Amino acid sequence: VQLQAFGGGLAQAGGSLRVCCTACGRTLSSYAVGWFRQAPGKEREFVAAINWNGVGTRYGDSVQGRFIISRDNDKNTVYLQMNSLKPEDTAVYYCASHRAPYYYGSQYDSKESHHYWGQGTLVTVSS
Repeated sequence: VQLQAFGGGLAQAGGSLRVCCTACGRTLSSYAVGWFRQAPGKEREFVAAINWNGVGTRYGDSVQGRFIISRDNDKNTVYLQMNSLKPEDTAVYYCASHRAPYYYGSQYDSKESHHYWGQGTLVTVSS
């Protein structure tokens, strides 16, 4: 099972980027999916999560109101639209698949509840 995150790159502060997540050998459409990020020298942190049917999304405090997670199950793809980017959004962004269609309780922001991870895509925001 391989998840692949792509679409990262360089953006200016205040700009937008969209990163995408697909899977080989696994149907993402049946599972909840989360996005996490890791900046140099920092712990991996939760960014956003979405249930299998697109209903019920959660966001980390630092991205609430700026980022939007969505999915297209027909394309087996999960998206993270990043708006109003800030230099502190610079990080490697990872998508990860939960083991169930829905998150329960605080599972959505737990790294341990996500069993399959992509290789990450680098997002760099310049000031």
